[in-house]
Amino acid sequence: MTLHAVAQAGEADKPWLVFLHGFSGDCREWQSVGESLSKHPRLYVDLPGHGGSAEISVSSFDEVCHELQETLLSYNILNAWLIGYSLGGRVAMYAASQAKLAGICGLIVEGGHPGLQSDEARADRLQSDAQWAKRFRTEPLVQVFDAWYRQPVFASLTELERAELVALRADNNGPRLADMLLVTSLAVQPDLRAALSTRDYPFWYLCGERDAKFRVVAEGLVASYHLIPNAGHNAHREDPAAVAACLAQILND
Repeated sequence: MTLHAVAQAGEADKPWLVFLHGFSGDCREWQSVGESLSKHPRLYVDLPGHGGSAEISVSSFDEVCHELQETLLSYNILNAWLIGYSLGGRVAMYAASQAKLAGICGLIVEGGHPGLQSDEARADRLQSDAQWAKRFRTEPLVQVFDAWYRQPVFASLTELERAELVALRADNNGPRLADMLLVTSLAVQPDLRAALSTRDYPFWYLCGERDAKFRVVAEGLVASYHLIPNAGHNAHREDPAAVAACLAQILND
């Protein structure tokens, strides 16, 4: 089975840019950034439970990566940079370091967590994600997302930005999001730091200047990283031009 995706053409000798969205996003999330990288062919993927892939069910990170691999093969993509935000960044890191996805030219992650480092932290996360999953299954999505975007990691959002995100994300399937939230929870994701430190491909990490939590994460990784000025956790939405310029610099190095 393949995932729904939107492909855009580029120069034949350039590697593909494969964009993976965050939780509750879809293939549109990265397109404003990708438009300025038009020399590269681009693929914007809907992860399982999201967008055009909402009816695709998976039970593990390995299954997510299998579906991703099948999707890339269906487009004959044999050389690609994986570019992922938040959940998409975690999928990209897992696919590159654990699933050994073929043909990876490099990895660019924005605000993705490499993994929790203690059983206590994983237990706490599982409890939290189970509570959120219950809400996604049973409550109106406008109400759930209003609470979701009031979590500390989104503290830099203005009220207008929060309202825009709530309205955008409310066009989702709550039970499908709940399923994906639990399947890809940080509680079940392995700590990927060691595997990523032995990689044989470039690894760049991006985060917003005002994203205090993920600045700490970035500083603890064996990776080059860029700070996006005046941005929070969703830097590519807050300042797509700055993120696009950062990606162009990385890809042209």
